[in-house]
Amino acid sequence: MKLANQYNKVNLLVSILILLLTGIVYYLLIHFILTKKLDRDLMTEEDEIRQYVANYHDLPLLTSFIDQEVLYKVTTLPSSTERVFRNTVFYDKREKETEPGRSLVTIIQVNDTFYEVTIIKSRVESEDLVRLILLVTVCITGLLLLALWLIHRFLLNRLWQPFYGVLNQMKAFNIKQNAEITHTETKIEEFNELNRSAIMMANQVNQDYKELKNFTDNASHEMMTPLAIVNSKLDSLLQTEKLTEQHILIITDIYDAIARLTKLNQSLLLLTKIENNLLPDEQEIDIEKLFIEKSQQFSELILKAELSFHMQQVSCKVTMSKYLADILLNNLLINAIKYTPAGGDISVVLQDHGFSLMNTAVEGALDTKYFKRFEKSVHSTGTGLGLAIVFQICSLYHFDFSYSFEEKQHQFNILFKK
Repeated sequence: MKLANQYNKVNLLVSILILLLTGIVYYLLIHFILTKKLDRDLMTEEDEIRQYVANYHDLPLLTSFIDQEVLYKVTTLPSSTERVFRNTVFYDKREKETEPGRSLVTIIQVNDTFYEVTIIKSRVESEDLVRLILLVTVCITGLLLLALWLIHRFLLNRLWQPFYGVLNQMKAFNIKQNAEITHTETKIEEFNELNRSAIMMANQVNQDYKELKNFTDNASHEMMTPLAIVNSKLDSLLQTEKLTEQHILIITDIYDAIARLTKLNQSLLLLTKIENNLLPDEQEIDIEKLFIEKSQQFSELILKAELSFHMQQVSCKVTMSKYLADILLNNLLINAIKYTPAGGDISVVLQDHGFSLMNTAVEGALDTKYFKRFEKSVHSTGTGLGLAIVFQICSLYHFDFSYSFEEKQHQFNILFKK
């Protein structure tokens, strides 16, 4: 969930909760105030009756009002003569219906007789007033919530536009294209600071990338020169006539070491180019045709290792670098030839959207660590970068690369994106 939406959600929920609580408190307070006012009116009526009794030693005549009723009843001397308020009902003779009322019950002595005096007033006007106030409060609350939602929906979203602008530029930032983040001035200091920080970060990343790329290119180029010189000197040394068999063995070991170092240098340079997408020559590749070419190229190696090669031919095409497609199949086939025992099988099953390569296993399943750089078995004589390059090429083109071990066979599956 976006920050703005989360903020709006929390803000609206808190606003609704506060307005609901304040509305309830406001309703109860108004209801309490109006009830107290009604009680004061009842007490005024009581005081008038007592004053009349004090002056005339008799109860006033019963009179009927629209919203008031007075009742007398002879009673014995009660234990308490304090007035009592209670909610009751009031019968409206004009409307001929009962409605909410408020009563005051008190004891008044007239000469030697005690009377229970009940004064009842209608609460309809008070209740109507409370309902009106409640309705006005609800309407105001609704309008306020609507205003808050509109403000959050339009004003705050527009306020956050500079942030999303910087965020979109950071998402689209591509170091391989030497991209930059532009400065957008806003009235919000925090957004300006974020924009400046993003620009500084992008510039620093571009600079570091250029320096690293230059270092990699220069190091690879400079390393090839001394290797070529060493090879040349070894060739000259082999042409001398005074070499013993031991000397020739030592020179052969040096040749092997130089060959491995050259291959390692080329593999590391290739990985760097793949990671930085420096091989953009994409074209449609016929994988079926390429596999046929590779099987012919490696036919002598397959024959020498006493292996059998089978391929289920199906039209399979993909758009990628021709150079990387060649390396992908090379590494998979060389790996299969190298680690398949004599008399074993290598088979390729093509599909219209990918392929599977299977070879007979010498031992059990491979550890997934062998798909990382410089990870190899103790019996391997390679650089430990073959499967890592395969994995890196698949990652570059978002191919689905998987490995499984079934029926004593290694199975490498590559599915192209549709």
